[in-house]
Amino acid sequence: QVQVVESGGGLVQAGGSLRLSCAASGRIFSNYAMGWFRQAPGKEREFVAAISRSGGGTSYADSVKGRFTISRDNAKNTVYLQMYSLKPEDTAVYYCAAKYDNYGTLRYYTRGYEYPYWGQGTQVTVYS
Repeated sequence: QVQVVESGGGLVQAGGSLRLSCAASGRIFSNYAMGWFRQAPGKEREFVAAISRSGGGTSYADSVKGRFTISRDNAKNTVYLQMYSLKPEDTAVYYCAAKYDNYGTLRYYTRGYEYPYWGQGTQVTVYS
């Protein structure tokens, strides 16, 4: 199985930016589709962004489209979430997730139950 560890969270003023990283280990990273999810206090976990094995396929939640960018570096076994124009409503614990995928290099997954491997999360707090 693969292990994933998130980093890069923190406290940022509204309008600012952060870049989250998710480092994977244990298996061939390029065989895994990756996703970012978040959970705010008292709310359900929600999808943020997803990327295919190759990086050629991506998907975003409507709430972050145009502000967040997901990318991956398979040579570094890392997936990133670059966040711009942050808003207080982006405050949440952000989780990285991995799913082994043998269906194709462009396929991504947007539902949490599709991912068997999860990190511990990193807190992002946006203040106004």
